Amino acid sequence: MALFPKFSKKREGLNVVMEQRLLQSVNNLILNAETCTGCGICVEACPEEAIVLGLVGASSRGAINYAAPVDVDEVKCSYCGVCVVMCPFNALTLKVDGQEKLPILEKEGFPQYDKKAEIDDEKCIKCTICEEVCPRDAIDRNVPAYEGTYKGPVTGTKDRQTAIKTKTTFKVDMEKCSLCGLCGALCPALVVKHKEFTAETGKVEGEVIWDETKCDACKVCVEACPEECITVEREVISDKIEGKVSIILDNCCTCQWCSRNCPPEAITVEKIFEGDIEFHAEKCPGGCSTCADICPANAIYLPSAKPAADMKGEVEKNIAVNKDYCILCGACVNACPGEDIIVMQRTGVRMKGTETDLFKKIKEKLFTRRTSKVKEDITGQVNLKVMEKA
Repeated sequence: MALFPKFSKKREGLNVVMEQRLLQSVNNLILNAETCTGCGICVEACPEEAIVLGLVGASSRGAINYAAPVDVDEVKCSYCGVCVVMCPFNALTLKVDGQEKLPILEKEGFPQYDKKAEIDDEKCIKCTICEEVCPRDAIDRNVPAYEGTYKGPVTGTKDRQTAIKTKTTFKVDMEKCSLCGLCGALCPALVVKHKEFTAETGKVEGEVIWDETKCDACKVCVEACPEECITVEREVISDKIEGKVSIILDNCCTCQWCSRNCPPEAITVEKIFEGDIEFHAEKCPGGCSTCADICPANAIYLPSAKPAADMKGEVEKNIAVNKDYCILCGACVNACPGEDIIVMQRTGVRMKGTETDLFKKIKEKLFTRRTSKVKEDITGQVNLKVMEKA
């Protein structure tokens, strides 16, 4: 009986860890069950057919906590790293003796996704829209917090007047100024300092001291001054807010939510996959919403109800997809329990590097036209319905 290789599989928190222990090395394939969307691309990419779809809908929605969207056979797995390279969500990691490695890239050569997702810093206005619309937490908004952040003061925020670079000038006509002290009472940037009152002069004397670092050029002092002796002028030197907004490529799924909603059109994103997806809402029984819940790109939605008077004999749709944001990952197809409700056909994929024979076989599988319904021939494992080319 051979002592090696030895195989094991265990769950560590959110991770499922497959292990192949050889005489002189240890290989681990780690699946993050939370990050995994159940897209099934690893299933189609695996050269050993060691990965199968699990209960995609139930596990992705959190209905069960004992299984991941996909299942890896730790004995069949060759620990080559193809699935790691092809996973568009970085849900898989390969470690050799505790170090992250990809032998398929280092030794044999294999193409990688050619992700194009970038922000033009010159155009970017450092707003918050891209960060808020991104469904994958792929936006790194490294911008200082100012007063007003999150609708109220936040500890450690900067004064709002420091957000842009300005030059403020403040002048007081001391011939008009009565040193009444009103401006100082209203503004923290002003102090009206009186000399000691003495009967020798019988006058109020002193000066108006202005602290430029506290002034935001609001001009309240100008408007409130009863003698109309204050002048405040502000010159904007630069309206560019400090900081940098960038895209974390490892998290980006190329859905284009950010690029399509960027006010200054500073973001460029090109999708990994080309093709088409069809939703046949008339076949959807309604009340399920699994596809909308698990869509990693937030591209699927439940249409808003229309008034009956506006329907004009139409059948109200239960489900729909915004193709502008669909990334053709296939998670919805894998999770849908209905028959022929969702039909997906990939026709292209953005890759960089030489397309090896192995990749050409994988690409053929990726371009196979597929549809729901999933079939559970083996308990806990599901297969997809494959359609002939249209």
